[in-house]
Amino acid sequence: MRFVVDPAIATKIARMKERVRWQHPAWKEAGVDQTCLEIVDRITEENQTTAENNQDFSFLVVGDSGTSRHVRDSPQRRVTKRLLQHSSECDFILHTGDVVYLVGSSEQYPDNFIKPYREFLVGGKESHKIRFDQMVFKLPFLPVLGNHDYYDLPLVSGILSKALTPIRKLLRRRINFDVGWHGSYQGEGFARAFLDFAEPLSPRQLKAHLQAHYTAKKGTGYCLRYVPGEFTRLPNRYYTFRKNGIDFFALDSNTFNAPQPLPPTEEGFALREKIEKQRDELDEQMRSLALESATLNTDIPEQSGRSARIYAKMEQIDEQLQDIDKQLNASLENTTVDTEQLDWLRDRLIASWQDPTAKGRVLYFHHPPYVTESTKWFQGQTLAVRVHLREVLDDVQREIKEYTRPLVDLVLSGHAHCFEYLKTLETGHGDRTIPWIVCGGSGFSLRRQRKEGAVLEEFGEPVAKCHLFMGREGHGSKTRRPYTALRVDVKYGGQAGDSQAGETESSPDNRPQFVLRTLVAERFDSKWKSYELDPIVL
Repeated sequence: MRFVVDPAIATKIARMKERVRWQHPAWKEAGVDQTCLEIVDRITEENQTTAENNQDFSFLVVGDSGTSRHVRDSPQRRVTKRLLQHSSECDFILHTGDVVYLVGSSEQYPDNFIKPYREFLVGGKESHKIRFDQMVFKLPFLPVLGNHDYYDLPLVSGILSKALTPIRKLLRRRINFDVGWHGSYQGEGFARAFLDFAEPLSPRQLKAHLQAHYTAKKGTGYCLRYVPGEFTRLPNRYYTFRKNGIDFFALDSNTFNAPQPLPPTEEGFALREKIEKQRDELDEQMRSLALESATLNTDIPEQSGRSARIYAKMEQIDEQLQDIDKQLNASLENTTVDTEQLDWLRDRLIASWQDPTAKGRVLYFHHPPYVTESTKWFQGQTLAVRVHLREVLDDVQREIKEYTRPLVDLVLSGHAHCFEYLKTLETGHGDRTIPWIVCGGSGFSLRRQRKEGAVLEEFGEPVAKCHLFMGREGHGSKTRRPYTALRVDVKYGGQAGDSQAGETESSPDNRPQFVLRTLVAERFDSKWKSYELDPIVL
């Protein structure tokens, strides 16, 4: 059985292009760059001089958050309260994907996004009146697509869900499947919620629209002006923006994560047999869990907890089965790679390095190339993202030639339901010595670290090490569930003390410091507590 259906990569690319009218003649005639935006700062004219003299800024990060599956409490809401404590000091929020579970359906946005994040929305005091496709943010909210934001429901699942709607409404306290009767329609829910959805506009309307909103002049052309409280749309599924000398690159990793075909060799056939056996075992686990779930009464606390754990386990297994299906069905003929996006990233990273006003670079996307969460490291999609990102960074390295720091200052991702800080070792590629953050524990059920430990190896050689992991720990009543968000302070001049390395001096090239502050809302022994970890200074 399968919970969800993942559209083909070619379909994702084509449908998203249609929604933003990619490379329409109107954009070209006006000299518009559809992958760039300018965020209008929330400062008054009186504070303009102070802001120009102080280049420091802060931002927040969340990921894998959008669920209302928890019937008695909402971890997502607990994390939101931690965000609200810092929001007045931060300039924007990044979201690393899986904005809405279980599928990115428009039906799920009211409960799984608008309601928990209502303070960040214009009109949030009456959040039930806000349409998912008309959201306006007070604080810039800048997401990327996760796999669940693209997922659709199998036809049979949709029909059953629709048929059971009256019963589900009647028993809402006891039954919450996080699905309606349809899925994301190949990412349309996300596109209507966050992107500049230009598909319905006539040529005349489109021209007027770009004259109103694409007025910021950049080196690559005119770009979209993101105005908090007024017009808060993103130009495309992947995009870039700059904040005080730091270039941010948002990517859609769902379109370059296809596993490579298994080789037609003896080793390849043996691997296929091993993967098929694993698939059969996971299918059996899924059937067993489904049968047990049907017997539980969530009005009984012990059974309610067991039901939640079963649901989380089934979702995890389904994700593993999705990856296995991709590996087994991969072939040279049907493997699509989003080379257009990867070429764009390569060219923009090179341009950023060649621009003396650019002081740093941050990437964020959904699928982590390096991760120690229990199920992700050996997945075909993890390897595919790592390989393609390495190829890009290798190209950048060859072009830059001489550099004394990592090619990217920070990489943020989600997908793994945990928080972890890793750093690559000497990989022999352009991704060496980069700090990697997995921020995917902001609301959905948490997962454990793998038993193999914190050091990741390729071909028997260590390539990365996890320095901090926060996910599910313990068992039964002693289970700890630390849900997380991240605050990043970008500081020039070495104002932040380094709690790990003891370095406080400014670098010769005015390189900024990135100070990571992990914000935690932890559930343990049926109680919640909030706290913050010691800062990590990169």
